[in-house]
Amino acid sequence: MRRVTALPPGLILAALRSGAGKTTLALGMMRALTRRGLRVAPAKCGPDYIDPAFHAAATGRASVNLDAWAMDEGLLSHLAARAGEQADVVIAEGAMGLFDGAPPLDFASGAAADIARLTRWPVALILDVSGQGQTAAVLARGAVAHDPGVAIVGVVLNKIASERHRKLCCQAIEALGVPVFGALPRVKALALPERHLGLVQAAETEDLAARLDGLADFVEAHVDLETLLACARGAATARAVRGCQERPPGQRIAVARDAAFSFLYPHLLQAWREAGAELCFFSPLADESPPETCDFCWLCGGYPELHAGRIAAAQNFLGGLRNFARAAPVHGECGGYMVLGDGLVDADGERHAMAGLLRLETSFSQRKLALGYRRASLAAAHAFGARGTILYGHEFHYAVTLREDGRIFAWVRDAYAEETRSCGLHEGTVSGSFFHLLATKKGATDDAAARV
Repeated sequence: MRRVTALPPGLILAALRSGAGKTTLALGMMRALTRRGLRVAPAKCGPDYIDPAFHAAATGRASVNLDAWAMDEGLLSHLAARAGEQADVVIAEGAMGLFDGAPPLDFASGAAADIARLTRWPVALILDVSGQGQTAAVLARGAVAHDPGVAIVGVVLNKIASERHRKLCCQAIEALGVPVFGALPRVKALALPERHLGLVQAAETEDLAARLDGLADFVEAHVDLETLLACARGAATARAVRGCQERPPGQRIAVARDAAFSFLYPHLLQAWREAGAELCFFSPLADESPPETCDFCWLCGGYPELHAGRIAAAQNFLGGLRNFARAAPVHGECGGYMVLGDGLVDADGERHAMAGLLRLETSFSQRKLALGYRRASLAAAHAFGARGTILYGHEFHYAVTLREDGRIFAWVRDAYAEETRSCGLHEGTVSGSFFHLLATKKGATDDAAARV
């Protein structure tokens, strides 16, 4: 069902490449505005689990993922409107470079620029000007002129080396008529700790509140937040929206959630709740098993490779999971998929026995990055839909598959190829893959891809 609504005022913080300082600016601004009493609704452009958890810690509100490759315009408008309910402003953090995306699917490529066009939210660009001076103006000019549908309202400079450096960059950029909202000096002490998939998770970051306050102090000291905030605005015209139509895979869903199983998209959980499903969280690391009263078990992604020994020793969890699978479906995404297999080899080369519900062996000692959008088609009927149902999502992992035998969960193709390949396993009540679900396309099936 579609309805028409106006989108809330918002601002997108973007850059021309990864590592330019988007997260520093976003977290600092979110925290600073929240401390002033503003109701800040955080968002992340693109597929990401880690940054939104920091957004939530900075603002006290759940963050939402807005992905223009996997989601259609109606769903994006719905999520943007929902994010801004009872909020003063939406602050959305971009991903990679502002115009970076995949070959377009339907209407967009997944770039932050797509979200800017749809929502009409203006963009503030953070420019890493290390190793350059007036040349920064060339980058600013090119970005501002590149797409008339993307309103870049100004820039924040990052990694300023000196007052002279700041003046050189500012004067060249402001001569173009592009405002400079501030300039952040180089400060390594403010960097958040990282690991192989990005930042260390928010829940595991020591002194997180103090770190966020430090980022807020830093941004407030060097950025004109009042002028930057005044640039935020909503869509000039109302948008047709549709609710998130993801069908819950069960009525009472057992969801693994702890430091090893933490990659959950809030919009999916919210959609399942709104469809009448009840979510029952449990912790495998605390040796808790999925509640027997549930009719579906979801092992989400995360970092089981960092906790493989504890998981292997959690016999109540593993035994309860095996018992649960005798009566009801179990599905694992990425890290959850690895735990459903026979064994997991950690970074030190030690093998740990897992649940043994799928004929699968994975290794983290032999790392190989798998990254990108995926379009999947269910190879057989599943709790997610009928055979051939199309799912949109992504992969992001470093694990290597040593053995994978059995019936196929889905056929997938990435955003850059027409060829399909098998993805995951589906044996009886148990299924899993490295594919992370973002959205489904209601009523859409792909008989040609559903080969088994």
